[in-house]
Formats: sequence, structure tokens, C-alpha cells
Amino acid sequence: MRLILLCALLLIAAPLHAAERLNVVASFSILGDFVRNVGGDRINLTTLVGADSDVHVYTPAPADAKRVADARLVIVNGLGLEGWLPRLVQSSGSKATVVVASAGIAPLKLGSAADPHAWQSVPNARIYVTDIANALAAAVPAEADFFRTQAKAYLEKLETLDRDIRDAVAKIPPDRRKVISTHDAFGYFSAEYGIRFIAPLGVSTETEPSARDIAAIISQIKAQKIPAVFLENISDDRLIRRIAAESGAKVGGTLISDGLTGEKGLAPTYIDMVRHNIKALTSALDH
Repeated sequence: MRLILLCALLLIAAPLHAAERLNVVASFSILGDFVRNVGGDRINLTTLVGADSDVHVYTPAPADAKRVADARLVIVNGLGLEGWLPRLVQSSGSKATVVVASAGIAPLKLGSAADPHAWQSVPNARIYVTDIANALAAAVPAEADFFRTQAKAYLEKLETLDRDIRDAVAKIPPDRRKVISTHDAFGYFSAEYGIRFIAPLGVSTETEPSARDIAAIISQIKAQKIPAVFLENISDDRLIRRIAAESGAKVGGTLISDGLTGEKGLAPTYIDMVRHNIKALTSALDH
């Protein structure tokens, strides 16, 4: 009898087998990292847009339809980021619950559209993580305590990250808190932390600036004494290098915006990404 009870207790305590775990699809790598930190080994996670790839211009592969069809949760950014995803969900015939991880965030505007890059503010990232934890807990109530414990530990790391960013920005002279970046991905970071980003490409990485646009940017750099220009890991660097060469601004390095890097890259996780970006910014701007 004691042996039977012991076996029963071990079965209750054991993590779910892979086949029993919740199948979750995340739309792109940053969301995938949030989901992984909350879901741990209690979920099977698939990320559609992987490392060093641009979610704005992604074209779903045939295999993506099966991944979505097999999922119980599909976690998306929303705010217009994944324009290709509703068609994918519909064509897959999926019965998955679609979770908008940015729910509860007050969107900034880029022209008439919402700015989708809300994760660039760490307080917003905390909202993403909370929304994800709630969705996982609702999908598997038996694992709710596990998901909430995981989320709490990760939220504490994000709180430390946010504090470190504010301390770093405070050391940059106010008149030097302005840069040029490859496209408009840092509006939320700018609003949260007070570094002004001036972007030559606008919200879409598909947009190409005209010769007149480039000349205006170069004039603006000179007139406003903008100290540095930055590359991004998902964009062609030729434009920004040309602007730097013709304006005299420093190339401050690479900022990571819309996608994480591979495991051996500069930023395989969200926290790595933000720490990399603030180190690159402070190195270029504080002297």
C-alpha cells in the first residue's frame, strides 16, 4: 500500500511528458523568449519567426500552418505587427486561442497607425509577461501556480533591468541623448527612457528613403549635432554607413530591435538584447 502511494505521489510531482504539454506558438523570437521564461518545461513552444529574422516582412512557410493547427495557444504581439498571421491562422483551420500579448499597453502612434514595437519599454515587457502567464494559466489550470511562479521570478529580473537602464541614461548628458537608427523601432524606448531616436526608414523595414530624405537626415544630424548613428541586426547597413560617412556622426554599433540573435550572437534573450542596446548607446553618447 505504501509503495502504491509513493508511486502515485511521484506521478503527481513529475513534469508533464512532451506529448501532454501545452502546444504554444509564438509569432516571433522576442515573444518566444517571454513565453519560454514563463512556460518552462510545461509547454512545447514553437516560434514562427526565428533569430535574426524580420517579423514585419515574414512569409509563412507551409510547415507553419501545421504548427498553428497543432497549437492550443497562438501568442502574438498585435498592434498590427504580424499582418501575415490572421491569414495563416485561418488557412490552418486552427482552433487555437489567439493571445494578444500587448493587451493593456497604451499604444504610441506612428503616423495614423499604432507603433507595434511596445517591447522596447521594459515596463511594457512586464505587461507582456503578465498577459502570457495569465493565458498559460487559463489554458492549463493545473499548472497555474507553476506559470505564475515562473512569471514572478522573470518579472523581478525585468524590474532590475529597468532600474539599470534608468541609471545608465542618467549618466548621459541631456544634450547628447539623441541618435539616428535604421528604422523607427525605438519609440517606446525613447518615451520611457528619454533618448531621442531619429529614424530614416519609418515604421516599415520595407520602405526605402529617397535621395532627398537622406540629404535631409544628414542636414539634421549636422544642425542638431547628433553624436551617433546606429545599425540594426535585421537591416541592411549600407544606408546608415553612408549617412555616417557624409554627416561625420559616429557609427555607434548595432542595436537589436525586432528580433533576437542566435545562441552565439549578441542577444539570444530579451534581457541580453536590452543590456546590449543600452551599453551600445551609453558607449556612444556619454563622451
